[in-house]
Amino acid sequence: MRKLLSALLPAFCALALNAQNVSDLIISEALAQPDSTGILDDYGRRMGWVELYNKSTGTVNFAGCYLTDDLSQLRKSQIPKGDLRTRVGSRQVAILYCSGNGADGSFYTGFTLKPGKTVYLVSNDGRTVIDSLQIPASLPQGHSIAKLARAEDIRLQLWDSLAVCPVPSPRILNNNRSTASGGELMKERDPHGWILSITSVSVVFCALALLWLLFWALFDRPARKKAQPKPVKAAKGTPDGAVAAAIALALDMEQDGDVYAAIATAVHLYLSDAVHDVEPGIVTIRRSQSAWDNKALHFRKLP
Repeated sequence: MRKLLSALLPAFCALALNAQNVSDLIISEALAQPDSTGILDDYGRRMGWVELYNKSTGTVNFAGCYLTDDLSQLRKSQIPKGDLRTRVGSRQVAILYCSGNGADGSFYTGFTLKPGKTVYLVSNDGRTVIDSLQIPASLPQGHSIAKLARAEDIRLQLWDSLAVCPVPSPRILNNNRSTASGGELMKERDPHGWILSITSVSVVFCALALLWLLFWALFDRPARKKAQPKPVKAAKGTPDGAVAAAIALALDMEQDGDVYAAIATAVHLYLSDAVHDVEPGIVTIRRSQSAWDNKALHFRKLP
């Protein structure tokens, strides 16, 4: 039993998926009586045709489905299986010729399309009517009946308005461009003008913000960097402000000449890198060797 269920489960899933995809097909346009400007079939003939449109986002295989003009005979003309051309892509159309002889090919029906009739698209189960389109009895020769989309966005299209097309458009997506201008469509979508106003203001503010950002990056920022004063580095051997202040304070407080001599000596040693700080607050002076410490130079050589 488990083996049987395991074998039948993929088949049921495939049927369910196929049925779901087939339901995304609609009859978007049909022509019953062609004139001298009509399209030619694979045999160079002009005849009535039916256009199927895939409104889904995936590929649909309509092989095994039926077309009929009689509700009492839903399986009147079946679309053969095994032809890869029966796969119609997303937002694409397929043309079926109503020649009256299904043996002409996979895209030919076993009935002819006549004004006043209604053509039905039946699912591959032979019972479910997917879509239908009525051909007006007064439809002139060379004119087609088509379902028009209200919205330009394909995902939002509502295929519920019919129009007689003086110029048929097989293999071309039908829309309402020929029946409504751009201003009329905008008025229908935005009767109070809020969308247009908000869009215009947003565009202006975005443009100003972009211009300000470009001006700041190209002109204002470099000018500010250039105007900032650069810190002056003290030259090597020059006492910083704290040292100079300490020297000035010591000179003001002490008037003894020994103090001046000590300060001068400290400054001299500091500038000659002979001073190193071992503890905070204490200045340590390294002793450096010089010629004055050489006792040999103090002796006088006898003649």
